[in-house]
Amino acid sequence: MDSSARPHILLIDDKPDELTPLLSLLSSSNMRLSVSDTPRQGYHRALALKPDLIMLDLHMPSLDGFALCRLLQEAPALQHTPILFLSAANTLEERLTALKLGGVDFISKPYSAEEVLARIHIHLKLSRLHSPSILTGDTAPETDADELTLRAAVRLLQENLATPPSLEELAKAIGTYEKRLLKIFRERLGTTVFAFIREARLKRARELLVNHQMTIEDIAGVVGFSSAANFSTAFKKQEGVSPREYRNQHQTP
Repeated sequence: MDSSARPHILLIDDKPDELTPLLSLLSSSNMRLSVSDTPRQGYHRALALKPDLIMLDLHMPSLDGFALCRLLQEAPALQHTPILFLSAANTLEERLTALKLGGVDFISKPYSAEEVLARIHIHLKLSRLHSPSILTGDTAPETDADELTLRAAVRLLQENLATPPSLEELAKAIGTYEKRLLKIFRERLGTTVFAFIREARLKRARELLVNHQMTIEDIAGVVGFSSAANFSTAFKKQEGVSPREYRNQHQTP
């Protein structure tokens, strides 16, 4: 963000009329505003406009704030853009999920417009201090929508290898549908979602076998196999040796 430019704020909320006092305050505070009343429109505007901060509602039709946040986090040009949740949702689980997904703040409605403005100023300042482009002048490459969807899906699966979501749950969590997700995996990775999970589990198992002293049983559970026997069978089929033999061959004495 150019220090001489007005900060650009993108608000994504399906009921922007309810935010009129906040929008008026932001406009009078020398900020540029873009408003999207549908999550899909907001997603595409975020990619195109590359705002300095995104304010995001949680419960919206067709694509909730969690799914939208996952997609936005995968865009290289937006990875350092602060996402601030502004929502009537106020359960502890929802607030924690928003923060775990990368949201920098969660403000519950009703709110004080002055407090929101103060928090926006703080996050803009922190973002500027930590943005690589400020230090290097580098511009992040453009990434197409299918690639962002794939990255979001892969990240979610890798974070939940032990208990991965179903195909339906995965598609919903990243704001797409099952057939499109299967098509993206097939075209971009040359594999199915199920095969990707199996390979990701075995890859993680190889890392644990070599770099840690966990038992075979523990590793099987951590990477999502129902038993050590099932893990050993799948591992030997892939690697040609048992997990124990693999560890003995690759661990440094």
